Amino acid sequence: MSRIRPVVRAGVLALGLLTLFSAQADEERQGSQWGLGLVTLYDRKPYRSFDNKAKVLPFVFYESRWVSLIGPTLDLKLVSTDSLSFSARLHYAGDGYEADDSPYLAGMAERKESFWVGGASSLNTELATLSVELLGDASRKSKGKRASLSIEREFKAGDFDFTPRLAVHRFDGKYVDYYYGVRADESTSTRGVYLGKSATNVEAGVRIGYSLAPHHKLSLDLSTTRLGASIKDSPLVERSRQDGVRFGYMYLF
Repeated sequence: MSRIRPVVRAGVLALGLLTLFSAQADEERQGSQWGLGLVTLYDRKPYRSFDNKAKVLPFVFYESRWVSLIGPTLDLKLVSTDSLSFSARLHYAGDGYEADDSPYLAGMAERKESFWVGGASSLNTELATLSVELLGDASRKSKGKRASLSIEREFKAGDFDFTPRLAVHRFDGKYVDYYYGVRADESTSTRGVYLGKSATNVEAGVRIGYSLAPHHKLSLDLSTTRLGASIKDSPLVERSRQDGVRFGYMYLF
């Protein structure tokens, strides 16, 4: 089975997985800091008969006063205080598929991953952390736009920490049409033409962290996302939600 851009995809995705450890590392960051680790991930995409496989990937992490590389997200911090931040953001999203990822996708053109650019802000309060981001497709694959609003709160118990979260993700019609639509030249007797419209996904998840020793971290992240109506209605989709599991180890220098 042919794969396109395997090095770029694996490298950027590997960086992306450090989001597992972002909450755990906060208390240890003084000035700049690096982290190295390994993560196992499994995402169950909603496409019909999709070849979902677990991956094991290395990753790198960097954090300083003005620059943050946390997973697939690079932030240039324009404003950064203990309670409020504004950043210019570059984000890699591993969305999409190749036709050989599923027998049902045979005859479909590849839908490619993309880099997204825009802005993000977060507000830390005593009750929770609120975050928002607004991004546009910098790679011009879908030419779409996306926005997210999330809330999370960390709870500590000895060497463990628990961070439940709830997020709402809004995708415009161009994004949905690119990744879930069916063009006229891709339609068959069992796969009709489909024009995607804007959709709102709702995600719930929890991150569980454990400190093995100073600088050594373990993390487990579980998530489930309820898909918006225009995504669920696509003839390419067979499930109403997308689930994800990530387990990793990181050493903070």
